[in-house]
Amino acid sequence: MEFGTIEREIHIDASPEIVFEVVSSPEHLREWWPDDARYEPVPGSEGEIVFGDPAAGGGTVGFAVVDVRPPHTFTFRWTHPVGEVAGEGNSLLVTFELTPSGGGTRLTMTETGFRERGWEVAVLEQQYREHVAGWDHFLPRLAPYVATLVARP
Repeated sequence: MEFGTIEREIHIDASPEIVFEVVSSPEHLREWWPDDARYEPVPGSEGEIVFGDPAAGGGTVGFAVVDVRPPHTFTFRWTHPVGEVAGEGNSLLVTFELTPSGGGTRLTMTETGFRERGWEVAVLEQQYREHVAGWDHFLPRLAPYVATLVARP
């Protein structure tokens, strides 16, 4: 198995503009992915996202916005230690690409950078599998959350 790239594609019944807001703004992100998110959705912004309660075993990881092209692309680096500058070798790169599709949006999520971290094989495999499980858990929450924002006729 190749532990280099995770890619997922989902369809969301909303415009790319709405989906872009949901995948790029911290206020929306925390509704379907992390428990908290602190960053500005502009290139170069440094921040963090939080899973669970850090005092009870949860974790805080660095989050750095790389590219913002509404309503098509939102790219960030994450998992680097808070306070370090994110880059190849200390973080993973995630890109959300949004494409109009049948009255809604096709969202393609790609996460790369696992091999560049320099982890031992066992750690690489564990991290990769944890991220696969994480995206498989969180991405399906995206469309139902967006549905709560979209006015129904």
